[in-house]
Amino acid sequence: MGSEQGHALETILVVDDESGIRQSVRGVLADEGYRVLEAEDGRGALRLIESERPHLVILDIWMPEMDGIELLRHIRDSDPTTPVIVISGHGNIETAVTATKLGAFDFIEKPFSLDGLLHVVDRALESHPDAVGDDATDTLAADLTVPIANHPWIQRTIRRSVVANGQGLHSGIRTGLILQPLPAGSGIVFGSISASATIPARIEYVDSTGYATTLFHDGIVARTVEHLLAALHGYRITNLLVKMQGEIPIFDGSASEFCALIESAGIEDQGGAVDEIVIDRRYEIGDRDGGGEYLAIEPADAFGVHYVLQYPEPVGRQEFTFHFGDTEDFKREIAPARTFGFLREIEALEKMGLASGGRLHNCILIGENGVVNTPLRFPDEFVRHKILDIFGDFYLLGRPLRGFITARMTGHSDNVALLKVLRERFELQ
Repeated sequence: MGSEQGHALETILVVDDESGIRQSVRGVLADEGYRVLEAEDGRGALRLIESERPHLVILDIWMPEMDGIELLRHIRDSDPTTPVIVISGHGNIETAVTATKLGAFDFIEKPFSLDGLLHVVDRALESHPDAVGDDATDTLAADLTVPIANHPWIQRTIRRSVVANGQGLHSGIRTGLILQPLPAGSGIVFGSISASATIPARIEYVDSTGYATTLFHDGIVARTVEHLLAALHGYRITNLLVKMQGEIPIFDGSASEFCALIESAGIEDQGGAVDEIVIDRRYEIGDRDGGGEYLAIEPADAFGVHYVLQYPEPVGRQEFTFHFGDTEDFKREIAPARTFGFLREIEALEKMGLASGGRLHNCILIGENGVVNTPLRFPDEFVRHKILDIFGDFYLLGRPLRGFITARMTGHSDNVALLKVLRERFELQ
């Protein structure tokens, strides 16, 4: 329980046409020491907002006369700095995206846990809506070019919530995501807009690695997380809530749009060091000299990857080495590389229930004579995308790695296998 004296000056307005919901929320907030106001419709809420100036508004989407989205617009027009938490019993990703674009701090699906609501309330009241000022871009640009090897990792999140929607590569359904800042020490966490349960972005929650990395925990699934995680790794984001609905959007098949999304949110250094996992010797899986799949990591001054890809023509052999010098290097050399697939595999993938969202604009399609749908961004774009996947998967230890990876014809399952070796060796919990 919180301190009544600590929250005595903080007023929260609860807007819901269901008296039972209002009473439940009022009870838990009052127990925490907040001053609680109630309104059963939008017009009553607007009157209270004008007269009482609450520090936070919690409002329901589905209400008579004036729904929550319309009320949210009125609140934003009259007082854009007041945080608003939107709740709904009939939510979907489109509603959540709409509410967040209009400035809602968070979107919670009914039935919600009261403890979960309190957590969101605490974050909302600690938020600073005017944190992104005119100098945000300059601050971000300076952060992006600091050499990684010469600068310890520190706790980092985004400055404000941002949203995006698109299509799931494997589910084929329209989906989206909301990125929200989290306090230092929270880690990267995936959550659903329709449940209060969350999935830490950790190796122990990897559920499958067939053509993508999928996390599962407590009834919640997060599919195709690797490109977003790669961008978070590249920008050194350590604390973030990712609210989504089943699968992360594929966008154009690369990490570039995730990079743009992070930059639009701005970056906030939170202070406090993040302990790197420093590789102390060589760890490997596969046969180093056999010519097949092989993956190893060994000591180095910073994170880096050397990848060898060997397919029959028209792809052939591609080889690339990337040293993670700074975020701009990642953004320029690795993030634009798109996922790729062979036309001959599409039918098999569809029978497996995968690649239902594969379209001409969100992956590179390779036919018998070469790429059939798009110009390549790099002559060696395929091998660079493999390094992008490694950047994402190797952020699943919950801490940054200092070591150099050597990979040959590996995929998500190999990445996860080596990560499990490292987790056991370094006793990561």
